[in-house]
Amino acid sequence: MRAGAVSGRRRGGTAAGLFGASLLVAATVLGAGGAFALPSAPPSGSASPGGPGTGGTRGDQDESNGRRGGDRENRGDKGDRGDRGDHGEESGRPGSPGSGSARPTTTPPSTAASAPTSPSPSASASASASSSASASASASGSASAKPSAVARPAPAGAVLAAAEAGPGAGLPTAQGLQQALATVLTDQNLGTVGLAVADAADGQLLYGKGENAAATPASTTKLATSVAALSLIPGDTRLATRVVKNAATGGITLVGGGDPTLTALPADQVQVAGVPADPDTAPASLDALARQTAAALKAAGTTTVALDYDVTLYTGPLLHKNHDAENIAAVTPLMVDEGKVDPKSLADAPARVTDPAGAAAESFANLLKAQGVTVQGKAKAATAPAAADAPVLGRVDSPTMARLVERMLTTSDNTLAEAIARQAAIAAHQPAAFEGAATAVTQELTRLGVPMTGVVLNDGSGLHPGNAIPPAVLVKLLALAASAQHPTLRPVLTGLPIAGFTGTLGKRFGAGSGAADAAGLVRAKTGSLSGVNTLAGTVVDADGRQLAFALMTRTGAPVDTARAAMDRVVARLAACGCR
Repeated sequence: MRAGAVSGRRRGGTAAGLFGASLLVAATVLGAGGAFALPSAPPSGSASPGGPGTGGTRGDQDESNGRRGGDRENRGDKGDRGDRGDHGEESGRPGSPGSGSARPTTTPPSTAASAPTSPSPSASASASASSSASASASASGSASAKPSAVARPAPAGAVLAAAEAGPGAGLPTAQGLQQALATVLTDQNLGTVGLAVADAADGQLLYGKGENAAATPASTTKLATSVAALSLIPGDTRLATRVVKNAATGGITLVGGGDPTLTALPADQVQVAGVPADPDTAPASLDALARQTAAALKAAGTTTVALDYDVTLYTGPLLHKNHDAENIAAVTPLMVDEGKVDPKSLADAPARVTDPAGAAAESFANLLKAQGVTVQGKAKAATAPAAADAPVLGRVDSPTMARLVERMLTTSDNTLAEAIARQAAIAAHQPAAFEGAATAVTQELTRLGVPMTGVVLNDGSGLHPGNAIPPAVLVKLLALAASAQHPTLRPVLTGLPIAGFTGTLGKRFGAGSGAADAAGLVRAKTGSLSGVNTLAGTVVDADGRQLAFALMTRTGAPVDTARAAMDRVVARLAACGCR
């Protein structure tokens, strides 16, 4: 899309929303768990058609536009789902093989899109550090690189193409950006502000205000988790849940592979982000696993069996520092429906079971019974890992890692974020625990050339109030995701919620916000904890150029008021060429 076409529409005043809608229709299909292109064949066994400091005590599920949160913002806002605590993220209702193979050599996942091009940078801008080649670490544990059966076109192509400036269109200047943002940045509802604006094509910093000061990122931490995970793990990798024979007990073992999206629901009842799942995003089915297992047992003449379950893939504590049994489940490699008490719940922070692995095993036993196989007694945790060469009786696979990352970002899913972070740890040969995951992400981002001064990571979801990331680092992560050198990172962009349309931005940039003209032009990850609100993503400016931005605030203002003030800052970026 040429600059003239974009600016012509934008200056018409009312066309921004139509432009955003066209992005949805022409570039992406947004449904279960984020942005994606044409569906690939479903996997076997899946269901079918401020600065750092104290934050809230409940995590970071932020911003469903305060569906329940306006009066409870002092408790945080659930990461990004936002209103009952501070553990997750805001919008979209959370949707919520083998013992692991060595990481295969694969072609870039089908989510790759060509990166936007850019004219020479302005002399007033400083260049960002260049990134290195994508990682070659091995993925281990439960992950398998099972490529999709159908080649998929790049998602969100029009979103990236919109960054192509027209002939002669230059970069915004620091002076132009300062003048354009001066008024909106003085809004007292923002409190303490950190801001970085960069050219999305190459990460060149164009304007900053406290851009190098580390601040509490809340759920924008998920950007770091996503970039590291997709750099370490092939995007077509799927997470396997298996049932194997247990030679020691003569029974069978249900082996958790780290897939929290595994579902016990019938296929026609599965929803992701509040809409029916399609074949590309549908989670693996526990019922399908039970059917495979029962068929194998009955073929061997067995109708009564002992059952245990293996959760040894992860190490360390089960509970997050800010665990509240709502915004995040206990972190275990075996669970169904993200450990929700009501698997069909569409609540932003649903009640979670105390023992997700035990509950998953019980559900599996009931499904076996329905297939004519009785489980003796109550399933218990296995005393040792399943043997690597144990005969496999059944296996089901998750959606691809690329799709899981998109789903995690669109809905700001804390439980899924911690699962993805642990897969990154496994691929980096670190312990699959909170600390090991943080180490793996930190090391991989350093290898990619991300400036890590001031960065402190304690988890993969952003629920931890002690996390710290400067705004300049967040825009560097976004620029890496847009870079032609890193096409495997493209799901970081396609998974970002679209202002006014999807995920945790679905109810932001609305008519009453003063930022409605930017609806559809902004794709961003939200984040919030008590007193902390963050927003980091991309925006198309009036000259058709794609900018990366990160806005981080700490304020005592009501959460909805603070978010609206932030949205107006980003809308101002969308409204100007700023040269």
